[in-house]
Amino acid sequence: MSTKLMGLAQTAVRRYSGRPTAATAAGLCARPPILQRGGGGGGASAFGLAQQTRSIQEWQKKGSTATPPSSRENPAIGIAPSREEHIGNRRFADFDLEGRVCIVTGGARGLGLALAEGLVEAGANVYCFDREEQPHEDYDEAMRRADKWGGTLNYRQQDVVDVAALDAAIASIAAKHQRLDGVVAAAGIQQLTPALEYTAADAARMLEINYTGVMMTATAAARQMFRYKCRGSICLIASMSGLVANKGLLSPVYNSSKAAVLQLARCLAMEWSPVRPDGTGGIRVNCISPGHIVTPMVEKNFEEVPGLRETWEAENMMGRLAETTEFKGAALFLLSNASSFMTGNNLVMDGGHTAW
Repeated sequence: MSTKLMGLAQTAVRRYSGRPTAATAAGLCARPPILQRGGGGGGASAFGLAQQTRSIQEWQKKGSTATPPSSRENPAIGIAPSREEHIGNRRFADFDLEGRVCIVTGGARGLGLALAEGLVEAGANVYCFDREEQPHEDYDEAMRRADKWGGTLNYRQQDVVDVAALDAAIASIAAKHQRLDGVVAAAGIQQLTPALEYTAADAARMLEINYTGVMMTATAAARQMFRYKCRGSICLIASMSGLVANKGLLSPVYNSSKAAVLQLARCLAMEWSPVRPDGTGGIRVNCISPGHIVTPMVEKNFEEVPGLRETWEAENMMGRLAETTEFKGAALFLLSNASSFMTGNNLVMDGGHTAW
């Protein structure tokens, strides 16, 4: 194989880098080339592309009028990041979100704000949505810290149950940047009520926010990812309460809503992760299922149920509750290239609570 041919092949393989570029941000949002798989099992390689290029050239030299070998029918063949994609010029390059645009619902404070700040630290332009007119004072502190990083932190008052406004808000952000790369659906509520005392109205309200709000956030985001051909990532915040019935925590509808979110992620991943012939798709959908975290919502539970904190601390292997900042890395992982082959899955971070 000539050096020139190998160079052309390597250049073509690098066209889909998985990172935004200064010129067109083609790494995530431009349609990558559809290549025939070369030798080996790991997607398109420089050698495989060179073989395909040489084959076509040989057909042309012979003056054949037959159709050259075509690409595989599966449009996803050849779009996996090359091996060089996971070897950066700086440490942890796969976690770099520079130039990417992300939205976090429930981002005024607590877990949502912590996850948003983690994305900003990685260089992303992050928009926090919440129903509060003004974010919590913790947001102001996060804004001051954001100046140290290359990303930006923005706030918009937006309730996830106002579906039309939610869709318009996400569309406006995507239009402004001509891309949407990541979404964390963290908005949710909790209510401690025995099942026999739950009203239909309370149950409907819980599901409207914790399930329907999450689904509408995901669909509004995916709509823009399809529009701009962004191979984005969507992270749904579920809970270990969607996996087990927590002793001492009488919240049957909350737990059920989180179980529904886990199934939703699997279904959306099945629908959106395949790459379509027109270059759209390739959208990954995953969940994070936290254990017991010290958040304003949880602290309210402690006020309502004396001794609950001590019970929870004794029920996981680490003997403590989590801090919101301990989940920043998980969200960054799911929204970055580091998890490029992960979809339809659930990261359980519960201090070992569900392991025994």
